[in-house]
Amino acid sequence: MVIVKQSAHLFICSSIFLNLIMKNIKIKTFVLSFFALVLFTGLMSCKKDEGESPSKSSHKVVFKLEASAGSNISTVVYGYDSQITTATSLSGTTWASQEITVPAGTISLNIAANATGANANSTLKAQIYVDGELKREGTSSGAILSASASLGL
Repeated sequence: MVIVKQSAHLFICSSIFLNLIMKNIKIKTFVLSFFALVLFTGLMSCKKDEGESPSKSSHKVVFKLEASAGSNISTVVYGYDSQITTATSLSGTTWASQEITVPAGTISLNIAANATGANANSTLKAQIYVDGELKREGTSSGAILSASASLGL
């Protein structure tokens, strides 16, 4: 009788022990799977964003300004990277730069302009065209106008 009780007791203890081990294995598997998923997600999110590296080829760029009727464009600063041009004492509702060929390796294009609006509903648009396509536009509205646009190549 003593042997049967010890066997039953041993069976129950080993059963409980195996159950705990199995639960621990499931927990360990879950935890390891979770950390593997987090690591994979973190690595995949570290890919390089577009526009971070310099342009690999040259581009033809035109900077444009467009103000609403009755407004007067006064100043514009535009260019690429450290090649900046300032035009002052301007007048009228439209302005465009000459076509500029920016070299391979260019990182950013920028334009900023000021104008005086005819009224509180006046608008000013600063635009960047690359290879004939409008790529970026910034707008401003009001009686005193200041618009800008930037583009990473």
